[in-house]
Amino acid sequence: MKLTPKRTSSTCEIALQAHQNAASAPIEPPEYVALPEACKPFWKAVVTSRPRDTWTDSDLVLAANLARVNFAIQGMEVGSDEHAKLTRLAMALARSVAVHPTATVGRAADMVNAATAEREARAEQDDDLIPMGLQ
Repeated sequence: MKLTPKRTSSTCEIALQAHQNAASAPIEPPEYVALPEACKPFWKAVVTSRPRDTWTDSDLVLAANLARVNFAIQGMEVGSDEHAKLTRLAMALARSVAVHPTATVGRAADMVNAATAEREARAEQDDDLIPMGLQ
């Protein structure tokens, strides 16, 4: 018996979900996760890499860790051992939350279509017929 709801698959359902996602307020980290302000640009980059409705609380915890690691990488000398370790950690976290290139533009066709539709919906902010949330 399958306990998880079936993902939407029709073009209309994907487009509708993408517009609903784009009109929603930005995803915030769970209350129990501390995310320094300096990490917020990385957080936004991570959570907008996937359709909004696919994130779980567990994923968001890992996304916050990825944002902190990406911020830490900025302070490391490229090529140093610490830079290499943090880069490997960032790659592992990106795989864990499926925001690595294969997941976002590769084989995961349904997620790719949904992510593309959501990005396009966000770009249509000048359309008066589409309600947009506070951003």
